[in-house]
Amino acid sequence: MKNSKISFIGCGNMGRSLIGGLIANGLPVNSITGTDINAEQRQTAASQFNIEVLEDNRQAIKDADVVVLAVKPQSMQETLQAISSDLAHEKPLLISIAAGIQLSHLGLWAGEELAIVRAMPNTPALIQSGATALCANQYTNETQRDLAETIMRSVGLALWLDDETLMDTVTALSGSGPAYYFLIMEVMEKAATRLGLSQEHARILTLQTAFGAAKMALESNHDTETLRKQVTSPGGTTEQALNVLMNGGIEDLFAEALKAAQERSAELAASLGGE
Repeated sequence: MKNSKISFIGCGNMGRSLIGGLIANGLPVNSITGTDINAEQRQTAASQFNIEVLEDNRQAIKDADVVVLAVKPQSMQETLQAISSDLAHEKPLLISIAAGIQLSHLGLWAGEELAIVRAMPNTPALIQSGATALCANQYTNETQRDLAETIMRSVGLALWLDDETLMDTVTALSGSGPAYYFLIMEVMEKAATRLGLSQEHARILTLQTAFGAAKMALESNHDTETLRKQVTSPGGTTEQALNVLMNGGIEDLFAEALKAAQERSAELAASLGGE
């Protein structure tokens, strides 16, 4: 990867998080070029990372090995069609991190025989703790797949999907998932304050508990069901609380919530592609 030239079309939060992750992982700053339609975003990227930042997308992709598409989904078609002739000449690997834009639409707008990887990162990528699912079109070779995975691993975990339709499930799980955990933490804090803790103490204890539970799950060889049972003593306080949650239908609620998000993701993907 250190010999690759990577151009970012879009230097917003997610684009800058990837740039920062790549630099932290040893990619030289002179291997990275960025563009953005917003002058403030260009200035921020240039001052934060000391990379070359241009106004012209066509100039930015010249001699690029990889072009990361970090623009808003509704701007993707216009962006790609404006540079399609340049992409056909340069033939870089395209990596799209725009939510909901399918490989078929990216190929239609950019050029049907280009190597394209679709990535679905989530917002913790902003702090190099993201979870990203990847899928590639038939023109993407193994070297390009490895390169795409390396780029996305610079901001967290990355895994491959063989079936692109599962991207809607990924969107429902890890894409929207941080908000679910924020909600759980929010209601736990509120419940603790109602039981007498100060706001500050409730917040600190909630956040550290969430962090500790996630760290235990990541580092354990056991699945989450086993871990839950290990910390649930028969007749104890944890069992009492979990009984309330289970009797309240928490499992069915989460199943319904993820299904609703998955269906909405599919609807948005269809609308963004003009279907």
